[in-house]
Amino acid sequence: MNVAPVMLEGSHVRLEPLAKAHLAGLAQVGLEEELWRWIPVPVRTVEEMAAYIETALQEQERGVSLPFALMEKATGRAIGSTRYGNIDRTHRRVEIGWTWVAREWQRTAVNTEAKYLLLKHAFETLGCIRVELKTDSLNEKSRAAILRIGAREEGIFRNHMITAKGRIRHTVYFSIVDPEWPAVKARLESLLRSRQA
Repeated sequence: MNVAPVMLEGSHVRLEPLAKAHLAGLAQVGLEEELWRWIPVPVRTVEEMAAYIETALQEQERGVSLPFALMEKATGRAIGSTRYGNIDRTHRRVEIGWTWVAREWQRTAVNTEAKYLLLKHAFETLGCIRVELKTDSLNEKSRAAILRIGAREEGIFRNHMITAKGRIRHTVYFSIVDPEWPAVKARLESLLRSRQA
């Protein structure tokens, strides 16, 4: 399983390998507190965004993460970030997460298409047999969105994390396994075609 930086491109969004050069664009759209409400390490300043990018790149260097900048295809603007994490080459699995999308592009096709591109690459190019997703148990929007793409809820890790504000977080785990990918792919392609993504 050769997980290496790659560009993934759809009709609405391009996923570029995350680089320090994305800092200004991501900071321009990504410092709103609400964007980081459900992410354990919030980003509120340009310096914190730089540290967020640096940490992601260090994890990539260690081979456990592959971060992307979400770029609006029509304008080339940076509009968010996502990544493969918890990469396990032995067991051919990755996690998709650490995703945030600037407010202006929420409730558009961007996040659905980004998930589609990441899932397609994971199953069809990397040869994954499992893709994991997780979210805060209180994040109802994220839970619904993950189920909507066809992932199955597997369970809740109780007292899994402590948030930046000190709340003990329970984490809901989801997965898609390789026999399910054709149906999930068809569902996502239908959503994207209907522009209800």
